[in-house]
Amino acid sequence: MNLKKKLLTATIIAALGSFLFGFDTAVISGTTDWLKIVFDLSPSWLGFTAASALIGTIIGSILVGKPADYLGRRNVLFILAIFYFVSAIGSALAWNWISFLIFRFLGGLAVGGASVVSPMYIAEISPARVRGRLVAITQFNVVLGIL
Repeated sequence: MNLKKKLLTATIIAALGSFLFGFDTAVISGTTDWLKIVFDLSPSWLGFTAASALIGTIIGSILVGKPADYLGRRNVLFILAIFYFVSAIGSALAWNWISFLIFRFLGGLAVGGASVVSPMYIAEISPARVRGRLVAITQFNVVLGIL
């Protein structure tokens, strides 16, 4: 595999967190009726349930900087991918509302962290002449995930 192909592959993989952010933001709206029925939620708790991932996103984006500096961007992206995988499986298999909330929050932590680390990693591995275009893929993926 040549260098250009490796760079593009690494960029797309690193930017998957942004896609998941957009996808998760959009997909929760299609589940609100089901969540309301299954967990017997009031409108306020339904809103909190939908927002739990976004709360995790805020916290994840704030807390990820130090680990990314200490462990390295690539390693942290790998750890965040594991967090998101556990979150997805846990959300699908949630045994009650609290477990669903915890797994959604964990997914939010992962997506928030990836939203910060992914552009930094892409910028660090990219040559200056294409850096802006490659980093922009992360933002494009948010929109693509929403669609």
